Amino acid sequence: MPLHDRRRKRAAPKDNRAFAFDLFHQLADDSSDNLFFSPHSLSVALAMLQGGARGATASQLASALHFDLPADQLHPAFNRLALELDSRSELSPDEYKGGEGFQLSIVNQLFGQTGYPFQTPWLDLLAVNYGASLRLLDFASDPDGNRVLINDWVQAVTADRIIDLLPDGSISTNTRFVLVNAIYFKASWDTPFDPADTTDAWFSPLAGDTVSVTTMHGVLETSCGSGTGFALADLPYAGQDLGMTLLVPDAGQFLAVQAALDGSTLDAALASLAPCELTVSLPRFSFKSAFNAKDPLQALGMVDAFSDAADFTGISAEPGLQVSGVYHQAFVAVDETGTEAAAATAIVGDGTSVPEPVTITVDRPFLFLIRDRPTGEILFLGRVMNPS
Repeated sequence: MPLHDRRRKRAAPKDNRAFAFDLFHQLADDSSDNLFFSPHSLSVALAMLQGGARGATASQLASALHFDLPADQLHPAFNRLALELDSRSELSPDEYKGGEGFQLSIVNQLFGQTGYPFQTPWLDLLAVNYGASLRLLDFASDPDGNRVLINDWVQAVTADRIIDLLPDGSISTNTRFVLVNAIYFKASWDTPFDPADTTDAWFSPLAGDTVSVTTMHGVLETSCGSGTGFALADLPYAGQDLGMTLLVPDAGQFLAVQAALDGSTLDAALASLAPCELTVSLPRFSFKSAFNAKDPLQALGMVDAFSDAADFTGISAEPGLQVSGVYHQAFVAVDETGTEAAAATAIVGDGTSVPEPVTITVDRPFLFLIRDRPTGEILFLGRVMNPS
């Protein structure tokens, strides 16, 4: 493969990884709140928006998202990444390891105001590179009814896990488009945990008393490593292309590890991975996160898109088009059989050596990623401060 082709192949995951940690640090704080989101969903939705941005608006979007490819290479790179991720679901039933199988579904959709003059090249870009068609709605006559319609669509494509993505008041008579990405993931562990081994165990939050949480216990052949102040382990899913990467900070080091976490830190830790026989104790957990990414994105330099200075003439020649909100919601559930996760983003536009034995007991706050191992793409990223 020529060097420039390999560069385009790697660019989207590398850029998305940098954006993932930038946004994580905007969303994370020193509170006791769990956090979970899909950097992939946000990157794809914002890449579609960037395809219609011009001038400083486009430059700010590209900078905030760490896009360093020109447009004629960027969007095809996302297309190639989508095709590669689509291939992960091509598992036969005998590869499910006795669990509930493997599903990875990522869909894009543009909902647009009837009669609004969208630019044909932008619609073509969405269709060709993102598989996003235009569905016409009349926001002007029934904004809330169409908000419910979009929410129902998101709920359907995420197996009822993402509910009411667009909150009350997010759609108005001035809405011209809603650009949506939705992702649904459900996979069995490559080595499931035996429910008979699940027990109650103590977990120590950053503050307050220890809590008793339902904890799974297992032994598996996998890869383990470390970084400054934390242990690292991969828990592969059926087929082994995707896995959950656990980052378990040393006692008293959670805030320091969280603050230092970025793409380079992760890459260095992943480079340390070596085969191991892992004895792991991991709490079961399930929770949701929901937020409007407007303020975090503005803090990352994406300013004009949300103001009268916005230039989305690539979307429409009509003046005054700007983004009013970037709504995101994500869900995760981890148990003995595997993981279920879902997320959606809506952008509203208005006007092998011998394995070493390793033991990891996750009894304190930790970080985790669900990533595609061949490409390095981070599909989901989160922290668990208190699994109870």
